[in-house]
Amino acid sequence: MDKIIFNEAQRIWTEIAQHKTPGELKLEVELYKKLLNIFQVGDYYYMVFNPPEMIIEFTSNSITPVLGYQPHEFQLDKLMEIIHPDDLPYFINFEATVTNFWRQLPPDKVKKYKSRYDYRVRKKDGSYIRILQQIITIQSDEDGAVLRTFVVHTDISHLKKDNRMILSFIGLDGEPSYIDVDPVQRLTPYKEILTPREKQILSLLAQNLTSKEIAAKLDIRYATVSTHRKNILGKTNTSSVLELVQLALEKGWL
Repeated sequence: MDKIIFNEAQRIWTEIAQHKTPGELKLEVELYKKLLNIFQVGDYYYMVFNPPEMIIEFTSNSITPVLGYQPHEFQLDKLMEIIHPDDLPYFINFEATVTNFWRQLPPDKVKKYKSRYDYRVRKKDGSYIRILQQIITIQSDEDGAVLRTFVVHTDISHLKKDNRMILSFIGLDGEPSYIDVDPVQRLTPYKEILTPREKQILSLLAQNLTSKEIAAKLDIRYATVSTHRKNILGKTNTSSVLELVQLALEKGWL
């Protein structure tokens, strides 16, 4: 791995934390709440990252079936090492953009956004898969310095075949979202086209639930689900659930 690139990534992540040292914190409740905001559309693993100390404090056992590594093998240097060489410059650029975005947020907004973008990583067997990386802050101080983040890597190789990497900031709790961000341009809020109910149904469709199963789960009529489904396809100009899910990943609706 290029030492210069690794040092640059380390500088960016340390800058997020503004060189603050995290205190002791029980993370279980925060992790649970944050996990609800990250929808999975494939095999995934998750981590708790500590920017001030530049360490991955925890990696889930599910990393093994996804990448082939054991949790204890996976630290920041390993992640940087396995990123596809063609994607690494974009990764560094996106991380710098993410850092600037979080630094500009008021302290009370830091936990109300998740960043997301995709890139290719090398599995232990040497093959590459495309992962969707989603990050949310689970601990910050009174000044808004990011002390711990919750990171989810989801295998989306089956959903995305092109190599265009897309960076987005998804607003939570009613905050505006910024989709397909160009790192060199000013951020413009994204205009939502789906209602909260339509997004809820979309997330269930992405889990391969049928309209009948969705109706039972949400305790609404089958005809209502069918109407929502038709409206979602119409609004998004898609003709199938697969095409819809692929677009939803790109637009940050999932």
